[in-house]
Amino acid sequence: MTSSRAALPLLPGEAELRVRLTWLTVFRTVATSLLLTVFALRLLASSPTSELSRQDTLGFVGIGLVYVLSLIYGLWLRRGHVGRVAAVVQVAGDVLIASGLVSITGAADSPFSFTYSLAVIAASILLSQRGAFVTAAACSGAYGAIVVTHLLRLSAQPSAAMVVRFSFTFASNVLAHFLIAALAGFLSRQLLAAGGRLSASQADLRRLATLHEQILDSTPSGLLTCEEDGSVSFINRAAMSILGLEDAAVKGKRVQELLPGLPGMERVPRSELKVETPRGSRILGLTLAPLEGTGRASRLIVFQDLTALRRAEDELRRADRLAALGTLAAQLAHEIRNPLAAMRGSAQMLAQDGSEDPATSRLTAILLRESDRLSRLVEEFLRFARPPKPVLRGVELEQLVRETMEMLQTDPLSLGVELELELRPVTATVDPDQLRQVLLNLVRNAFEAVGEGGRVRVSLSSEGGMARLRVWDSAGAIPESHLGRIFEPFFTTRSGGTGLGLATAYSIVRSHEGRLQVTSTPEAGTEFTVELPLAAEEVQGARASSG
Repeated sequence: MTSSRAALPLLPGEAELRVRLTWLTVFRTVATSLLLTVFALRLLASSPTSELSRQDTLGFVGIGLVYVLSLIYGLWLRRGHVGRVAAVVQVAGDVLIASGLVSITGAADSPFSFTYSLAVIAASILLSQRGAFVTAAACSGAYGAIVVTHLLRLSAQPSAAMVVRFSFTFASNVLAHFLIAALAGFLSRQLLAAGGRLSASQADLRRLATLHEQILDSTPSGLLTCEEDGSVSFINRAAMSILGLEDAAVKGKRVQELLPGLPGMERVPRSELKVETPRGSRILGLTLAPLEGTGRASRLIVFQDLTALRRAEDELRRADRLAALGTLAAQLAHEIRNPLAAMRGSAQMLAQDGSEDPATSRLTAILLRESDRLSRLVEEFLRFARPPKPVLRGVELEQLVRETMEMLQTDPLSLGVELELELRPVTATVDPDQLRQVLLNLVRNAFEAVGEGGRVRVSLSSEGGMARLRVWDSAGAIPESHLGRIFEPFFTTRSGGTGLGLATAYSIVRSHEGRLQVTSTPEAGTEFTVELPLAAEEVQGARASSG
């Protein structure tokens, strides 16, 4: 920034010169019009019967010529002829016009001798101080030639008094020309220097404004400012990305439309707000504060997208609850298995006695059936509480999914259900038996949810170093109150369900260092997403193809 101010130009640039030439041309036209008005007023003040004198005629001819020359010069400038040549032509024309006016209006006694000063000022504006002094010398020479010619025309041998008077007039005008050249040149130089500093400051301001915009656009936090009436005055790129907005969608919006449920416009140190966006529900952590120094009741709203963070926190809390519950459940199940085995053995002995009492036989059958059901429940619960350690190996997931879907085709729940498969070749490091159990739980739940005439889609892809297995169904939305508990053990909305299928699937996926997530809306349906690490060779291949 310092270097841009150090080297200031001695002459105006082409753009600045064009502006100055244009304004001087306009000024000449206005000045000529004023001279025409003066001539007209003088003629009106004289006798109506008097005829135009030779000087009046020459004056009108000169003014007309100036108009024509100004028109030609203006067209010349408009065609792009801008430079020092155009400036010299402008100044030379001003000197000639001034000389013509002085010559036809009395030479040394002319009231228009001041027009030479205007030419000097124009030269200082266009050609700097050196050009002003050269023009002052040219004006002095032209004025001297006109005065001498006029003096010789009046008398072959002029009197001493006449020579003294004309000499004093000439000297005073020459002195005025050079003084005006010095003063106007100094002012022009100062103006040019000030213009250079102003241009440098404007360039600095533009750079700072660009930097400011880049900083605001690069900030990962959403920034939004609004006026007292709630109208949005600024929003950065991160805010539009978080809210899923386009530029056109922000114009004319109120802040309450973009952030429904926003607290009052008073200062808010920190709060959380859940909003619905085109990208789904988002949890925002926001701060609201007044903008100081704006002179208006403007507000600044800073917010971050906490959706992923809150989801991760929920998963950690759920994992902690499941771990604690699993430990307790394993101990409880172990304590139940021994008495249950004794009860079932006793029931079998009663059945083998062959009692002919129908009531005894019926009760014994009930006891055996319910003990078997309870035994299966305990086994399933133990499998959830203490899942076997996965035996990991590279598995072609596409083949595993197809085999599992072929096996499910014989399931009664699949009758009348439209099944779609969108599978891509993906290799992941998993335990195939445990992953098949996860897939069975998810797909059978989807079959049961949609019923006959419904649709279920199973898709497989890879993205970001993870394999993604998705199971979607068209059954509609799961209530939001259920989404937070759907992976908890014993939570079920179906009669006869144990509530351990999804809990077991979640536990298996976690043991594979993966994630199991669910999204559900009335419009899009319900989708479970299983994310699992890709095999090492799959990851290397993906990196090589992207490179």
